[in-house]
Amino acid sequence: MNSVGQVSELRQRSAALADRPTGPLSGLLVADFSRVLAGPYATMLLADLGADVVKVEAPAGDDTRAWRPPVRDGISTYYLAVNRNKRSVALDLKEDGDLELARELASRADVMIENFRPGGLERFGLGYDDVAAGNPGIVYASISGFGSTDRGRVLPGYDLIVQAMSGLMSLTGSPETEPFRSGISVFDVMAGMHATIGILAALDARHQTGRGQHVEVNLLSSALSGMVNQTSAYVAGGVVPQRMGNSHPSLYPYEPIPCADGELIITSGNDVQFRKLCSVIGAPELADDPRFVRMDVRNAHRDELRPLLIERLKTRTKQEWFRDIIAAGVPCGPINDVSQGVAFATEIGLEPVVEVGVGEAMVPSVRHPIRFSETPVDYRYPPPGLDEHGEQIRAWLSGEAPLVDESDEPATNDAPAKEDAGDD
Repeated sequence: MNSVGQVSELRQRSAALADRPTGPLSGLLVADFSRVLAGPYATMLLADLGADVVKVEAPAGDDTRAWRPPVRDGISTYYLAVNRNKRSVALDLKEDGDLELARELASRADVMIENFRPGGLERFGLGYDDVAAGNPGIVYASISGFGSTDRGRVLPGYDLIVQAMSGLMSLTGSPETEPFRSGISVFDVMAGMHATIGILAALDARHQTGRGQHVEVNLLSSALSGMVNQTSAYVAGGVVPQRMGNSHPSLYPYEPIPCADGELIITSGNDVQFRKLCSVIGAPELADDPRFVRMDVRNAHRDELRPLLIERLKTRTKQEWFRDIIAAGVPCGPINDVSQGVAFATEIGLEPVVEVGVGEAMVPSVRHPIRFSETPVDYRYPPPGLDEHGEQIRAWLSGEAPLVDESDEPATNDAPAKEDAGDD
């Protein structure tokens, strides 16, 4: 047996050993017609909560399978980030047989989620109206870049474009630099979370009415909502925010300040915290200085205050100041890289890394962010290979076999994973 076959066998063992889902969405069937990030992030959150997610992929697979480096065992870590706890079936919607299976899946699902360009699934009879006609309880979620209006629907929905057009990039960077993108696809992630919220709200409404509905989310609306105080500054105050680097327009100090070996973020959010900060750094007189005594005057004199804070903080390391300033009740934290961020979460007991699968098929993954006291999140499947569960799902949709075995454990797929699984 080659290495791919061994991994497939280990994946099957992982599924066979998995318990029945324990999460609060156990028993919910999600038809996932989304790809890349916003939709897959939403469906992974639902899957972690116990939903049974069937990931429908084009024959070439989710685009992110080819987004590399970095990789783990030849598989894109981008793809791995948002596709655990799902089963994959490859369907070509241009082929009559596969299209019929896709329609059958939609007819059985509690939730369907897609992020095609608006109207993209309608030509296949998989738009909301068509699906709801045969499945009136469906909660059908659509994620787009700019909405389904006549002008918005024709625009491509890429996170970077929305970062630019929403105004976020105009706020990111310092006044002396060009605009910068965020270090992550922040609005894809935000739209995925908004879609999840919308789906859960629609499911709750269905409990009351028996009817599903169409939930629509777009990246631009998520962006304008997610920029909170910055968009409010304009719509409520008529002020167009500008780039301020790491500074805050309304609070000071609220930015990185150099220490002996690096920078420490200090977020003094009120006058009491500022007084505590001045005391712990050995400069209590600053809290009574007329230039700094209140937040509004500190904001006006921040250029005078900053060098006085640096003078004190440069005498010790960022970890030494972190320990003492936190102990004094002032929020602060050192600037970490990602490895240090994960290490710190581990240090304080958050257990940020979970292992999904068994043996060679085990994939380290970032823990679901929500904890439940009664219906815990579980991690049943590692991110699937392309069409890894295709035989099982096709048999189920054709009425030839159940989706789960008689013990109510996740069913296994006897077909080996394709040797090009993970490649587009």
